[in-house]
Amino acid sequence: MKNVDIGFYKADSNINLAKTPTFEDFNATEKELKKDLEKIREDLGDFQDTLYAHGKYSVLVCLQGMDTSGKDSLIREVFKDFNVRGVVVHSFKVPTALELKHDYIWRHYIALPAKGKFGIFNRTHYENVLVTRVHPEYILGENIPGIHDVDDIDQKFWNARFEQINNFERHIAENGTIIFKFFLHLSKEEQRQRLLRRLRLKRKHWKFSPGDLKERKLWSKYQMCYEAAIKNTAKEHAPWYVVPADNKNAARVIVAQILLEELAKYKDIAEPELDDKIKANLESYKQELENE
Repeated sequence: MKNVDIGFYKADSNINLAKTPTFEDFNATEKELKKDLEKIREDLGDFQDTLYAHGKYSVLVCLQGMDTSGKDSLIREVFKDFNVRGVVVHSFKVPTALELKHDYIWRHYIALPAKGKFGIFNRTHYENVLVTRVHPEYILGENIPGIHDVDDIDQKFWNARFEQINNFERHIAENGTIIFKFFLHLSKEEQRQRLLRRLRLKRKHWKFSPGDLKERKLWSKYQMCYEAAIKNTAKEHAPWYVVPADNKNAARVIVAQILLEELAKYKDIAEPELDDKIKANLESYKQELENE
């Protein structure tokens, strides 16, 4: 398989999703892609151990994508070699009554990973400029001062949300959280095939919801909202990567390789040195144990 050019997937304010590929296979077989992933995730697992021992940074991995884009299986496969103590996954659903009593970022802030750990957001704070923008009536449930009906939710409102999200991410980045944001870019046809598979295979029935078809009818509007979110929040300290998601195995390799290459740039993340006194007595400790 050719090397993954991670810069190719990094998005900026000029992103055009309609012209961005949704398929990649690197001219490799499924078996070859899986083998590549095994090696990358082993290296990621080693890095996670070092990150935990170092204890000064955390890593936040944000995953967004349309229904069936492969977020769940990507989490399972990419992070398989992590120590379970070092990674926490949060799947954000419809806000609870308690969460609605706070600002929309609150539930995400309290779920941030501790220093030394990876945190994975399966759907993220970006739902607040995606699904709520497609369905602005949901905003009314937040009881925001000055917002009385959907007519009060204008472009100025969304611009303010983008800035609030940028401020949130800047704050956590400045305090040691390394941020990655991935949009799993799925084609409408591939989503159709995956939804049909859920209906055809009995063991997949539990994944299907009639609501998936309702949201599918709003595909174009979702694409517009994703594009706007990426354009307004792609920053050097919190980059967006648009990952072709029609081929799940390739998408997993791309995400894993981006994580590995970018994290390798943090040369200060290293296992802590032993205290000089302890190092000076290592041989005696060893002899003590061997002589028991």
